Amino acid sequence: MQAISFGCVRARLILFGALLFLIGGCNSQPSGQPPIDIQLFQKWELQPGDTIAGYKVLGGLGDISIALKGSPVYAPFDGEAQIDKRGCVFFSTAEIPAYKFRFCGLNAPQLGKLRQGDTIGSGDTMQFAALRKQPDGKWAIVEPAKSILERTLKAS
Repeated sequence: MQAISFGCVRARLILFGALLFLIGGCNSQPSGQPPIDIQLFQKWELQPGDTIAGYKVLGGLGDISIALKGSPVYAPFDGEAQIDKRGCVFFSTAEIPAYKFRFCGLNAPQLGKLRQGDTIGSGDTMQFAALRKQPDGKWAIVEPAKSILERTLKAS
């Protein structure tokens, strides 16, 4: 039987703690809230968050790619941020209820009720999409207004 030194035990405990943080600590989904399920009008085979050949898909048709370089993304209005099963954040507001804004690629997103100007998250690259509710209840990706995208990139 080999003796385990204190330094080795300490290193293993630190590694175990870091592993627990990575598994559960980065999930900022409020407990009791299931991931949001948005039904898109458009049906594309690959969606942001999917994996292909071991690589994560960051964006898709209709997304605007922004090189954030670690900068934060802000809530454009008072509203609510929710996450889907693929890790994309959907932001909705009562000010324009027929629209949702999708942010993919954010690290440690802040979810739940947010005030205009609150940080939603940050990241190296963000994929942004604007969605408009259709009469059948599904959401269609539409061209975003430049002013809305600007509000997400500048603190108010």
